[in-house]
Amino acid sequence: MTERPGPSRELVTTWFGAFLVERDRVVEARPFRGEDIDDRMRRRHAGETVPEELELLERSRGVPVVTRDRRLSAQPGVTLGGQSSLAIDPTSYGIERSALRDISLRVAEDALRASWDPSIHVQEAVRSLADLDEVKNLLGERLVSWGSRDLADPELAGSEGADSMARSLAEGARSDDPTFTPEEPELVRARQSLAELYRSIEAVHASLESSVSEALPRRAPNVSALLGPLLAARMLAQAGGLDRLARLPASTIQVLGAEKAFFEHLRGRAPPPRHGLLFLHPSIQGAPRRQRGKLARALAGKVAIAARIDREGGTLRPELKKAYEARSSAVRTAGPGKARRSRPPLDGAAADR
Repeated sequence: MTERPGPSRELVTTWFGAFLVERDRVVEARPFRGEDIDDRMRRRHAGETVPEELELLERSRGVPVVTRDRRLSAQPGVTLGGQSSLAIDPTSYGIERSALRDISLRVAEDALRASWDPSIHVQEAVRSLADLDEVKNLLGERLVSWGSRDLADPELAGSEGADSMARSLAEGARSDDPTFTPEEPELVRARQSLAELYRSIEAVHASLESSVSEALPRRAPNVSALLGPLLAARMLAQAGGLDRLARLPASTIQVLGAEKAFFEHLRGRAPPPRHGLLFLHPSIQGAPRRQRGKLARALAGKVAIAARIDREGGTLRPELKKAYEARSSAVRTAGPGKARRSRPPLDGAAADR
């Protein structure tokens, strides 16, 4: 007659301790000490096991253990499962229920502090530049349209660019010009204020660009040296910060900024993109079309290395830029290469296009 295995035990971990439960009763308890509770909560949030859990598992060798915590299911002898409805009272182990709120707040504050990336200011500056570009373009179009209404010769309407139009309107250069016939001086003054706003936006835009160019080489010296501060700032913003950029593979860095084209490729509607924001790098933008993919791939590899060095606080490594320049020179010397062969559509929907 074979011996039946004993009942399984369920490993239950709460914010105040680890417990082995059998038939809705605690058979082994390892409450966390007061000074360890914060640490245990951080470890559990990070997906790690805690010493008390490992101790209970060691004491349960030979007895089946189940758990509803996927974090523990990788441990030897532990399987996912468990149906215990036992509510374990922290006061039974000398811990007040009200302590949970303060502990949770401390752990959340520490997590926010640890995840904060100083390059967030660079990201916000880049987004601000994009916003200013949009506003500036809208205002420029309006100023050109409004300013051209004064021209006596209709053929000259719209011949002035937004910058020159805003300058002449803001400085009142047209007030004494007989070719302009403003009928409402109040509206003329309002238009002048609009032109002054346009020029103010230009000044703020230039100030932001200058600030990014000065600040980024201190935060990310190697990425800035490879790409130039402004393009490096756009790459950081697109990636979501220096920490995230440092964790991306070179293949992803190569197509950052070309997400729409990449998803079109996955749907079978377009060839794979060769580059994203990296196209703005002078060495790629000025290269023959067939060489841009190779250059972008080489540059993305160096950016991946540079971002990891910068994230760890490393100093400038001039050899990274030299290595890319050598590779760029070799690609240009080798010639344009063969044309890419066209690929058949991946699905029927694409074939109909």
